[in-house]
Amino acid sequence: MTLYLIGIGLSDEKDITLKGLEAVKKCKKVFLESYTSKLQCTTEDLEKLYGKKLIIANREMVEQKSDMIISEKEDTALLIIGDPMGATTHIDMMMRAKQKGVNVKVINNASIMNAVGITGLQLYKFGKTTSIPFPQKGFEPETPYDAIKSNKDMHTLVLLDLRPDEGKFMTVNEGLSYLLKLEEKRKEKVIKEDMKAIGCARIGNENQKIKYAKLKELLKEDFGAAPHCIIIPGKLHFAEEEALEMYK
Repeated sequence: MTLYLIGIGLSDEKDITLKGLEAVKKCKKVFLESYTSKLQCTTEDLEKLYGKKLIIANREMVEQKSDMIISEKEDTALLIIGDPMGATTHIDMMMRAKQKGVNVKVINNASIMNAVGITGLQLYKFGKTTSIPFPQKGFEPETPYDAIKSNKDMHTLVLLDLRPDEGKFMTVNEGLSYLLKLEEKRKEKVIKEDMKAIGCARIGNENQKIKYAKLKELLKEDFGAAPHCIIIPGKLHFAEEEALEMYK
């Protein structure tokens, strides 16, 4: 058996690589990981192009019951939105599969980590990536604030929480409000309403939206459908400043 971890890109069914599509077509079972991001197409669109019936793999299956995927006797594929190695849970699955003697092949694709280059920001100037979870009673972590603070002159990519099973996708507006709330609590002047940031929606799609403006302006902007993310720029090179002019 070979377990294929296949990245299918960021936009729609056509973003899969030729190598990835060839692997899918020879697999007996094909799982679609459904919880770390959101495509701009339907499962039916994927099935039509790939020629396979897809089995939806939710968070519980991937993180707690991965043996359901790893223990298959014939070639099996797990399709992952973006790149397969973009999340620690997929790295963990690869390691567990290899420990069981299962052959693993990874087929890479574009991910949000490199697609944000469309903003004109230089990728090697990004610091630690962070994420903002949906706040819950007794759970409002300050790690996003700490990451932005520690990145200093580096750019910070801020990923936003999503719960596809519940139809919940955090918006740029909600993410910025969360950061401002942390600033109000910490009072360290890391996040300010008049500082500039970049709001992004549906990166990699033809109808992507990118807006570079002050936080107080981004809070009022409608970014449309998910997925969204935020970039807090660090110190800008003049070439980056010129590129960001396109998105004012």
